[in-house]
Amino acid sequence: MKILIPNTIDLPVSADVETVVYDIEEPIPDEHRDAEVLVVWHNSSAWLQDAAGVLPRLRLVQALASGADAVLNAGFGDEVSICSGRSLHDGPVAEHALTLILSAVRRIDRLHDAQREHRWDEAFNDEQSAPDTHQSYTLAGARVTIWGFGSIAGALAPVLTALGADVQGIARTAGTRSGYAVHADADATAILAETDVLVSILPATAETTDLFDAEVFGALKPGAAFVNVGRGATVDETALIAALGSGRLRAAAVDVTKSEPLPASDPLWDAPNLLITPHIAGNRPVGAAQLVDQNVTRLIAGDDLVNQVRP
Repeated sequence: MKILIPNTIDLPVSADVETVVYDIEEPIPDEHRDAEVLVVWHNSSAWLQDAAGVLPRLRLVQALASGADAVLNAGFGDEVSICSGRSLHDGPVAEHALTLILSAVRRIDRLHDAQREHRWDEAFNDEQSAPDTHQSYTLAGARVTIWGFGSIAGALAPVLTALGADVQGIARTAGTRSGYAVHADADATAILAETDVLVSILPATAETTDLFDAEVFGALKPGAAFVNVGRGATVDETALIAALGSGRLRAAAVDVTKSEPLPASDPLWDAPNLLITPHIAGNRPVGAAQLVDQNVTRLIAGDDLVNQVRP
């Protein structure tokens, strides 16, 4: 069995198979188009679409990203199994999400602006210590709602709890996950009204496109903060800018945007009270080689695959 490994990651596969490292910027060489497994990491949508048409023996595409939306949309045949990198990014994304949450709550964006201006922000000190605003500047006692409660949320939630936050989730179906109450999408409006910090870890799907719109931001508790470490396609960015400009949202921090890289002319850059990071939360897939080994072994044995999102 031949496996194609991208040149974007060091992936020492131990399974007894032939591995070939390929350049994600170049077409797959003719002599390697007989591969049965394709591993993808940072491949462009155009490259994936080309690959879908030139690998006739392909049986599995193993994505290392937590969401496999780009692979699912590339046009691979129904006979090709597709698996995601779910759980590979739990720790790194949870860390970055926590960084953005604390940055939004403690308003690091404002303090950084003051630093650049060589200005000691006395007004900020007064505001964050005032009795009527104190609760806005801490996670202790804050209601944090995570929309998209999967394995990353399972890693993030206990850390937020340790800092004193009251954590709950929203997902397609209600239940208890990782010990936390998770509410159904249909009940979101009532949950948002009591939310101090809304965190999105949603994938990009037809159902989640522009989910975070004016209606959702309007349903949030006035002065709430918004953090997105999921996908940029889930946010109506015009509505986000408006919610920040009106003060409906006190602050926001996003690691993902609709267009990536975000064009220099995009109005999102100038939105007030917004921190933007360049999609860096999950750039360290932890345990990728073990996942590939496990799925290759299962593929050879005819067993069920791990993280399979499409048979």
